[in-house]
Amino acid sequence: MYLETQDLSSDDAFEALLGQIRESIKTAIRDVITCEPDYLVMGMSAETFWGGKAGGAQFTREVEEASGLQVATGAAACEAAVAVLGLKRIAVLTPYQPVGDEQVRGFFEELGVEIVRLHGLRCPSATAIAAVGSDELRPILRDLDGPDVDAIVQVGTNLSMLRLADEAESELGKPVVAINAATVWQALRDNGFGDQFTGFGTLLRDY
Repeated sequence: MYLETQDLSSDDAFEALLGQIRESIKTAIRDVITCEPDYLVMGMSAETFWGGKAGGAQFTREVEEASGLQVATGAAACEAAVAVLGLKRIAVLTPYQPVGDEQVRGFFEELGVEIVRLHGLRCPSATAIAAVGSDELRPILRDLDGPDVDAIVQVGTNLSMLRLADEAESELGKPVVAINAATVWQALRDNGFGDQFTGFGTLLRDY
């Protein structure tokens, strides 16, 4: 999806960026289905949490209607992960501003999951999210952890945390769900692929 402005430095800027996404997504779908895919994976998660479960379901319906294909989204993948892992109390890491964090909190609360701790990185731009490295994230994950949480969940697809999540699981002794791993896992399982992979966290390894 083409975004003219990458600014995410405030709540207002964050919502404006989502407005750009809403305007550009149908064009993106039109272009990507020229390769005749069987299935779509949504590589942007903030919009899929917006408006809670109802908002996420509406987003999925709109993409499926526009494409004629089933789609995996970050929010739906997180819901599936919560169910399969039996999560009740979690800590959450996001790259978002507070307005985005509250949408994530509301979504999980609708699932009956309590967010005990949440750390929002407040990244200043969409592309700045991808520049956050593992060395910065490791101490944050340790701070989020505790005996009062069943798992740590990371959202924000441009914050790549696949291998770090697997590493953190070994250190912390509990699931660390990276949203990109969860979304790929959902896409594979939706399409009948049961393959399991090591190195990317518990969902792809064990479920």
